[in-house]
Amino acid sequence: MSGSLFDRTLLGALYQQHHEELFRYAARFTGDADLAEDVVQEAFLRLSERPPAQTEAIRAWLFRAATTIAIDTHRTRRRRTALAEAGADRLPMAEQGPDPARSAERADLRRRVRTALEQLDARDRAVLLMREEGFAHREIAEAVGTTTKSVGTMIARALGKLARHLELTESDV
Repeated sequence: MSGSLFDRTLLGALYQQHHEELFRYAARFTGDADLAEDVVQEAFLRLSERPPAQTEAIRAWLFRAATTIAIDTHRTRRRRTALAEAGADRLPMAEQGPDPARSAERADLRRRVRTALEQLDARDRAVLLMREEGFAHREIAEAVGTTTKSVGTMIARALGKLARHLELTESDV
């Protein structure tokens, strides 16, 4: 048995034989039935992976493994709790969601701008949207079929029309 994995039948028989008492022990040791079940499962997993050299020592080996697992789990929990309490301000925090009032304002503004853009003719709308996307005057001129020199004037006029549709004053712009 030493150095090899237990076969399922033997492991099943050992589980039947020792599970109940090992669970009771782990539950008393940890004070937590759910944690005790995890401890027992981990002990049997370790048994299947690295069985003891002497088969007559399996019961003692299981209790020693369960004790070690429970202690390690307790230490880990204690460390995590201490870290959380000591450095709560250093723990990563989820970003706060957007402010609902600000989100509503932005949605309203997008709707207003979209409506105002739709009231412009296609050429003015294209000039403004291409400018917003970072197109050069030369590229805008090619796209709308005009000269590079007239693009600046077209943009200024289109912005004026957009502002009127949005009912903006010069102080708003």
